[in-house]
Amino acid sequence: MARKLRTTTSGTIRAALTTKTNAPDSLTLLGGGPMPQLSSPDEAVLETFVSPSARDYEVTFFTKEFTSHCPVTGQPDFAEITIRYTPDRRCIESKSLKQYLGAYRNQAVFAEGITNRILDDVVRAIAPRHAVVVGDFSPRGGIGIRVEAVHEATREGRKVPSSKKSR
Repeated sequence: MARKLRTTTSGTIRAALTTKTNAPDSLTLLGGGPMPQLSSPDEAVLETFVSPSARDYEVTFFTKEFTSHCPVTGQPDFAEITIRYTPDRRCIESKSLKQYLGAYRNQAVFAEGITNRILDDVVRAIAPRHAVVVGDFSPRGGIGIRVEAVHEATREGRKVPSSKKSR
């Protein structure tokens, strides 16, 4: 029997036994009908599955529909979020990622905090060899912001994710 890991964004790992390593029926959100709207990313579960290949390959998720709120003005923020990673042993299931990103809709967080939080949660869930999260936030008041957070794995262990801001 193989273990299926479910990692909540708060770091809790839930394990369930399945009969197949990559059994699609072991993913609880995939094909499960409408998803409930979560009020916080802390409620989300990033479901994972075993990487189908040991070779290096890159996975890219992107959305142009990301929303949150400015913590100062309360105005809505809109962004394009791109997540790129090279899996080590596990991959993120896309429907759970969609629910996780949607949970930011009512969160009042700065762009820098959102981008780094997403990277931290991805690294916690799958421990990738390499990961980059880019948040391209739409201009408000004439100024846009692009935040790029990067994680590199090392042979000795895991580096602390770094962040790079640019326009």
